[in-house]
Amino acid sequence: MKTTILMMAMSVLGFTAQAQKVSNKNSKAIVLVHGAWSDASSWDAVTPLLKAKGEEVINVNLAGHGKDSTSFAGITFRTYVDQVKAAIGTHTNVILVGHSFAGLVISQVAEEIPAQVKELIFLAAALPHNGDSLLSLAKQDPASHIGKSLTIDQEHGAAIIANDAVADIFAADAPAQVQLYLAAHIKAEPLAPLATPVHLTDKNFGSIRKVYIHTANDNAISYPAQQYMVKMGKVAKVYTLESSHTPFISMPDKLADILIAESR
Repeated sequence: MKTTILMMAMSVLGFTAQAQKVSNKNSKAIVLVHGAWSDASSWDAVTPLLKAKGEEVINVNLAGHGKDSTSFAGITFRTYVDQVKAAIGTHTNVILVGHSFAGLVISQVAEEIPAQVKELIFLAAALPHNGDSLLSLAKQDPASHIGKSLTIDQEHGAAIIANDAVADIFAADAPAQVQLYLAAHIKAEPLAPLATPVHLTDKNFGSIRKVYIHTANDNAISYPAQQYMVKMGKVAKVYTLESSHTPFISMPDKLADILIAESR
């Protein structure tokens, strides 16, 4: 039981997984990009389920997250975009999945390499228009619990979530032991990328099929905010999971089923 709890906790803030390296080839691939205050191990419970169905999975660990020790001073939004593009390589049939803040990252990637991206899947994610940043979108979400528990450290370029708010914000439906683990291990988030606007066009970003996965019990990006972004965006299909912000912890099987269905 203890081992199971630890693995569940590490699926949000764990330190077991970095980017999974795959050879670049012209093929279909599901590319997973984690959100803020997280790392690539977010997907640890989902990835095996995808691979069991024959999917090629590329799991990107963004700079400054997990075990990566890149100085925050050297991390920009461009850093993340370039990392994802490098991970995609020459793949030409990509399902690009972004959780939370990564909705902005995958949007910018799609804008820059639209011919390689088949579909964008936004999981409880920021769904931007041209000129949006995470901080600008957050101002439109008064129901989010992040703002009242967020500290900005300008000197070190970091955004910090109070430990005692971690469970409520990110994993309200997780077991108590998992919540305690998350609160004890959350790390600061590089600040600069959160304030950087995306640059999107109708020709590139606007031409790519978009799917949104709602998380109905979300305290990070509220359900009403998710619904508004979908209403204002050109979304082809919507799914809804009755989960917190982290369905890869509470219902990885259901999440994997959606990703597999969309990859067919």
